[in-house]
Amino acid sequence: MDSPAPAPQGTAAPQGTGASLGGATPQGTRRRAAPQGIRLPRSVWAVPPVVLLALVFLYPLALVVQQSFTPENGGGAFDAYSSVFASTAFREALGTTVWLAVGATAGCLVLGFALALVIAFVPFPGARAVAKFIDVFLSFPSFLITLALLFIYGTVGMANGVWTDVTGAAEGPFHFLTTPWGVLLAEITYFTPFVMRPLLASFSQLDTAQLEVASSLGARPARIVRRVILPEALPALAAGGSLVLVMCLNEFGIVLFTGAKDVTTLPMLIYGKAILESDYAAACVVAVVNIAISVGLFGLYRVVSKRAGA
Repeated sequence: MDSPAPAPQGTAAPQGTGASLGGATPQGTRRRAAPQGIRLPRSVWAVPPVVLLALVFLYPLALVVQQSFTPENGGGAFDAYSSVFASTAFREALGTTVWLAVGATAGCLVLGFALALVIAFVPFPGARAVAKFIDVFLSFPSFLITLALLFIYGTVGMANGVWTDVTGAAEGPFHFLTTPWGVLLAEITYFTPFVMRPLLASFSQLDTAQLEVASSLGARPARIVRRVILPEALPALAAGGSLVLVMCLNEFGIVLFTGAKDVTTLPMLIYGKAILESDYAAACVVAVVNIAISVGLFGLYRVVSKRAGA
């Protein structure tokens, strides 16, 4: 048989005939690397949010601080501070703010702990619905609670109306809502769910076997609460109480809507100095003090929340 004629010289082998020996790439063929996207440093991505934060928050805050050191009527940089710190109105407002915040926080802790115990450990119809309502309650504005209390305990509220109808008196006995005690009641009513929420989350993770063992050993409910439940709830109580304390220090709507004229807190003093008296330097000084206290307490709240796992 005749052998096949050799391929003419200079003729290229047909393409697609398979890989060459040893996996070598045929001569004249190059592999192209896949295109890669442009990688920017991580610091570049942080620039837009930092700029936005500076424009929206830090710049107005810096203007407040600057205004506190530059009185409109001239004088030294710290003249406004010395004048405000020496005033009786500022000292009284600071004292009122602190005792209202501390009193409301204590009331919220006691009431919130008691209500959370009932919801978590006392079976009753609708317990789940009540727990869900607490989440909804957190979205309510503070003035709405104050308005509801005015309908009940106001000068012409339901309680005074019932009293005058029954006794025939000219007016009812309930006038505490325009006093510091009325403000305290409104703040406790509004801020208690902020303590209950972390408590309910903490109670949901509590091992019920501990409660059953303590009960089987003859421990009374009060002892179980004191020795078993309370130690587990302390981190949640601390986190909720810290948050309530910060919010009470800055509360403005409740004090304004109760109409308590003799109750002046730091936010109310800022409003009076800036809007009513047009003393912007003094208002900025009080605002700087309020901000410093709030930031310090918020830092404490973050530390407590991190330890509590919130």
